[in-house]
Amino acid sequence: MAKIVQCVPNFSEGRRQEVIDQILGAITSVEGVKLVDYSSDASHNRSVVTFLGEPQPAKQAAFKAIEKAKELINMDEHKGEHPRMGATDVVPFIPIREITMEECVELARELGQEVWEKLQIPVYLYEKAACAPERQNLSTLRKGQYEGLKTAVAEPERMPDFGEAKLHPTAGITAIGARPPLIAYNINLGTNNVEIAKKIANVIRGSKGGFPAVKALGIKIEERDMAQVTINMCNFKEVSLFRVFEIVKNEAERYGVNVIGSEIVGLTPMEALIDVADHYLRLENFKMDQILETKL
Repeated sequence: MAKIVQCVPNFSEGRRQEVIDQILGAITSVEGVKLVDYSSDASHNRSVVTFLGEPQPAKQAAFKAIEKAKELINMDEHKGEHPRMGATDVVPFIPIREITMEECVELARELGQEVWEKLQIPVYLYEKAACAPERQNLSTLRKGQYEGLKTAVAEPERMPDFGEAKLHPTAGITAIGARPPLIAYNINLGTNNVEIAKKIANVIRGSKGGFPAVKALGIKIEERDMAQVTINMCNFKEVSLFRVFEIVKNEAERYGVNVIGSEIVGLTPMEALIDVADHYLRLENFKMDQILETKL
């Protein structure tokens, strides 16, 4: 069987469809790569793209997308709710079939070197591809965001893994890495008080003493005048969606606020949703092979 890797690049553009379409076109121009999903959020001003392919075509598609984003996105003009530091903000490789995490790490490092040498965009390596433990956490690398990194990138502990200690003048800096499957999960609150969302995010965030496999922020969705807890579930087998949802709901109730909905951005492993169904339906002795689609 062929080796299959998943790549989920995040781009700092969620409003101009013509720009998003050109980035998607750069990806699909590579033979052997399949675009399986993308989602754009105007408030976050961010697009999350998911594609699959064999390792080398996937790396080529990622490079072409980074190149196109460099051409079309100027970070000096970018505003959005989501933390960001580059036109192409992050590019993770995820092992899917017949490929190891170590191979994905090598792919990330190859791409990082190519991006610097050919595009002059500096690169951080993160998660499993990080060259030091303190660089594994994306939020640590992105501290200060694009504006703050203009000066901070010259500090010895913040220097890029590939490239000079300065940002590209329009494309900023990109983080490239390797990781297990991640679920981008947002929970919307029945309030516009972003301070409540921030307090709830602190309860579940690993860096604040919550779940080690959870990253979370409290933000405001301006077009809906609504506070949101935006979450990265870095390992759904370590902490499930339903557990995070229940804690956020309970914490919200402390402030007299309801959860009015939640959303998954991009793709999610089926197993993560089966866990939720298993919990809330109180299924007994349920197994994954009872799912009809697993027999197809």
